[in-house]
Amino acid sequence: MAVLVSVLAFVMTLAGGLAAMRVRDRRHLVLGLAGGLMLGVVAFDLIPESLQMTRHSPLGVPAPMIGFAAGFVLLHVVEQAVAIHRAHEDEYAPHVHTHGHRPGAGGLLAASALVLHSLVDGLSIGLGFQSGTDVGVFVALAVITHDFADGFNTFTAASLNRDDRRPAVLLLLADAAAPVAGAALGTLATVPDAVLGPYLGTFAGVLLYLAAAEILPEAHSVHPRVMTLCATGAGLVAVLFAVSLAG
Repeated sequence: MAVLVSVLAFVMTLAGGLAAMRVRDRRHLVLGLAGGLMLGVVAFDLIPESLQMTRHSPLGVPAPMIGFAAGFVLLHVVEQAVAIHRAHEDEYAPHVHTHGHRPGAGGLLAASALVLHSLVDGLSIGLGFQSGTDVGVFVALAVITHDFADGFNTFTAASLNRDDRRPAVLLLLADAAAPVAGAALGTLATVPDAVLGPYLGTFAGVLLYLAAAEILPEAHSVHPRVMTLCATGAGLVAVLFAVSLAG
């Protein structure tokens, strides 16, 4: 089931890459909706579920919440370490600090990091289904909604300062396939609830960082903000109703 669902992530990543090649004008609405969906999954599903799975509280703090903070900080540190920072001088175009690399090498590094990130996303889908179908579906939803942006940014970063698009296309295909491979690995691994709860908390922290520091700022960077805010609100409400119906 996890692998089948991850195929949707494959399709969404390719859609983001194709959009990077062709159309950008409505991307802010897609990203606004994606940000709302991700925030909703974190607040209404992952955090409550992770707290129910384990009661362990080192230092008096629930283990999933420690994982939540660690996931947020970890992604921030990793992003800074590989120098992936999207600026907004050009509409929705990532800019990558190359720090001494030859032209185009920094973009390939950024795109490769996104492929690795997508592999971890797929692993999270597989582990999410281990804790229950509902959790697995919502984890997959969170992954799928931001894979459009991942595909878009993978292709754009890999094609920076390059006339040859073949490396960008190959990295886009790798980014699309990575969630499927990760979901297969996550399905094969058996993880106890005592570990799975903190892991889901950590993944929630990663999603919050992606939504708050990457997806939503990019969505609001150029276009009028009212419609984008409406799209974000619609995403939050959609997850809230989905969780209430599932419960």
